[in-house]
Amino acid sequence: MNKDLLISGFSDEISSDFDTQLEVVANLGMRYLSLRGIDGKNIGDFSVAEIKENVQPRLQKAGIGVSSIGSPLGKIFINDEEGFAKQKVMLEELCKISNLLDCKYIRIFSFYIPKGEEADTFREDVISKLKQFAAIAAENNVILLHENEKDIFGDIARRCHEILKAVESPNFKAIFDFANFVQCGEDTQAFYDLLKDEVIYIHIKDAVSSDKENVVCGTGEGKIPELLSQFIKSGYKGFLTLEPHLVLFDSLKDLELEDAIQIIKDNKGLDGAGGYQLQYEALLEILNKIESGEM
Repeated sequence: MNKDLLISGFSDEISSDFDTQLEVVANLGMRYLSLRGIDGKNIGDFSVAEIKENVQPRLQKAGIGVSSIGSPLGKIFINDEEGFAKQKVMLEELCKISNLLDCKYIRIFSFYIPKGEEADTFREDVISKLKQFAAIAAENNVILLHENEKDIFGDIARRCHEILKAVESPNFKAIFDFANFVQCGEDTQAFYDLLKDEVIYIHIKDAVSSDKENVVCGTGEGKIPELLSQFIKSGYKGFLTLEPHLVLFDSLKDLELEDAIQIIKDNKGLDGAGGYQLQYEALLEILNKIESGEM
């Protein structure tokens, strides 16, 4: 496989038990994971001391590194000022955790928009808050990765582009999440064309627009094989992070405004480890086809 590409993944989709996560990841031959749920607790609720005492030793023993911190930052309503103040404190702690774990990326979002309101009317407030996040990241030499997702301000390509250009910081860059654009009715090729220079991290997740269901990568409408080929040809180097969403898992309830059962409609007879392996093997097949020139 291309030595410039590193496969990682949200291992809490395997199991809430962190030791099980590490075992499955290691057995697949992966050497990185994205920290989000650890023993049933969200990464945003950990202190540096807890990570140092209870998480870092297990990572080191398993020989697994951390590609990114899958934080819940920005998953509050844009008008929740008390929540924002708490999240700035959380970001300070997560920056310290990132540095402890030799991880330079923290995943964030760009705030929920109140039901029935027009997202664009909140543009200046969103940008102001994201600039404050970016300033904290800069002080700690960490890069924030904005994930496009439904229900937040940066759900569509245009608004993602607007906030990236407005914040204009080397500490605030973009994640490319194929499935989330499909679920927002966006064309992933158009997003690539608009924001390819801002994307420094990729999530491997696919979906179909008919019912917004998540599917195995390469079998949906995200154009994963075609766009990964374009990314690689343009010189992309870095992480491809599995986020299968093929089975229901504990952390999903913290990730979606709507009922999780509406996002994953069929567990496909798999447990968390099986769904994770299925996605991993599908990604390897895509990368092998790209490398062999079949794409």
